[in-house]
Amino acid sequence: MMKLCIRSACLAVLAVVCLTGAGQVVSAQEASTGEPPYEQQLMRLSEIFGALHFLRPLCGKDDTPSWRDQMEDFLDAETLDEKRRRRFIERFNQGYRGFSVAYRDCTEAARIAMAQYLTEGETIISDVTSRYGR
Repeated sequence: MMKLCIRSACLAVLAVVCLTGAGQVVSAQEASTGEPPYEQQLMRLSEIFGALHFLRPLCGKDDTPSWRDQMEDFLDAETLDEKRRRRFIERFNQGYRGFSVAYRDCTEAARIAMAQYLTEGETIISDVTSRYGR
């Protein structure tokens, strides 16, 4: 059930970004830094996707599409700039590597981390879409 919720939420955020142009919203902060005001939230979401891409299969969850595939869809929807795309990919890889060095088996701690990351991802998606999706 949780897997369906986060997958639906991920697809929803991608749809909102694509359809509403949230990636094109210009604010005073964006003008001064060159990035959207929700950039750090999206970077964190990329890291969460990477962590889930490692943890979910480790714990026997067969997500279709995979978290890597969802990340590809996210990148296609959100990034036009190659440097920005590489930053998102690096954060995805950091999330993946952070757990791959610590876990070889699905432990209770891994299941707790996975649940927390699903919740945090849903929160980020909800926040970004409610604040910036028009």
